[in-house]
Amino acid sequence: MPMTTVQLRQETKEKLNGLKLHPRETYDELIDRLADSAYDDEPLSDEEIDDIRASENDIKSGRIRSLHDILKDLGDDEVIRSLGK
Repeated sequence: MPMTTVQLRQETKEKLNGLKLHPRETYDELIDRLADSAYDDEPLSDEEIDDIRASENDIKSGRIRSLHDILKDLGDDEVIRSLGK
């Protein structure tokens, strides 16, 4: 199998080392795994995209409620106290 040499900064190498699943994982295995994970094999559906856009419009229009208000309506006093409000 042909090999290619790649130059990395020390900081980049340290980041890659931190991403290894186990110490003996090769850089080739690591980079291949990271490259595979960069591709979304389940893209958003048109309906999901429309829902996201509707949510963004709600936020822009101020049609939002805080978590504090929702918990208050649900009567979850213990969680509200833990939030410090």
